Amino acid sequence: MRSLTERLRQESGGSAAFGSLLATEDHDTLAEVLTAPGQPLWARELAAFRLGGAGDRRAFEALVLLLNHRDPPRCASAAHALARLGDPRTARAAAALATNELRVAYALYPVRLLVALRAPESVPALITTLERRLRPHDPYRRVALACVEGLGTLGDPRARRVLSEALAHPALAEAAVHALARIPQEQTR
Repeated sequence: MRSLTERLRQESGGSAAFGSLLATEDHDTLAEVLTAPGQPLWARELAAFRLGGAGDRRAFEALVLLLNHRDPPRCASAAHALARLGDPRTARAAAALATNELRVAYALYPVRLLVALRAPESVPALITTLERRLRPHDPYRRVALACVEGLGTLGDPRARRVLSEALAHPALAEAAVHALARIPQEQTR
């Protein structure tokens, strides 16, 4: 919250509106910021973050948009708030963002959010995203690495095949070894 507050304080120029949004406990006031025309991005982000942290689902759409923003700090704050929001739509939205090839440059935080959520959508989305990152000369190694680490954290046997394929990629090999070690061995009959 402190880094978000400082970043948004700078973006707002330390305005009175910023101080008011930061201080209010009225969720309706915060929700109005999300729908009112002409609101600056910093105000929408602060309102969405505060509502999300409080479990107010009116923040969902704004937080999903911020999760897919080109600015990594905005993505990080949105992922943080979405993880606490408790909205059942979150995992599906994060999976859609993580697997969208047109927005793969912004998939890092949706991938991390899927790991944190441990939802049914998490493993299939991470597998799909990682499979696509295993192409030669793929420029999104950070996304691939987050998928490998996340699949290890989730420990789902369905990830064994794609993690084994990741061993052939030098930038991913060490993380893939560790991830594979976290997946329970299959029982033989």
